[in-house]
Amino acid sequence: MTKAYAAIHLITLLAVFEYLLFMLAVARGRSTYGVKAPATAGQDDFERLYRVQMNTLEMLVIFIPALWAFASFVSIAWAAGLGALFILGRALYFVGYSKAANKRSLGFTLSFLPTLALLIGGLFGAGRAAFA
Repeated sequence: MTKAYAAIHLITLLAVFEYLLFMLAVARGRSTYGVKAPATAGQDDFERLYRVQMNTLEMLVIFIPALWAFASFVSIAWAAGLGALFILGRALYFVGYSKAANKRSLGFTLSFLPTLALLIGGLFGAGRAAFA
């Protein structure tokens, strides 16, 4: 294992750890706002926390394989940089969306665009390697 790939492992694990923190925020929100499981609706502040968690899960399904494909076939350094931007974007998404739904755009953009770049680059790189 190279040091460079250790960075991709670190980015992956930090993204998953961030998601764990979002899960804990939802658990705390259930207690704070009195939303008993399995309910996920009924209180706006809780619903925004829940949407952050679920949207992040939806993004991770794309982000993680795209990160690894990009790192493997295009550039480890760029993958790590885009991955770090994703993590920052998700943090901003959490902070903004937790306050109000209309404050989530910057964080969403800063996590969506790196994911899209990783996905497109990973697809191109893997396709080039497969058919070269």
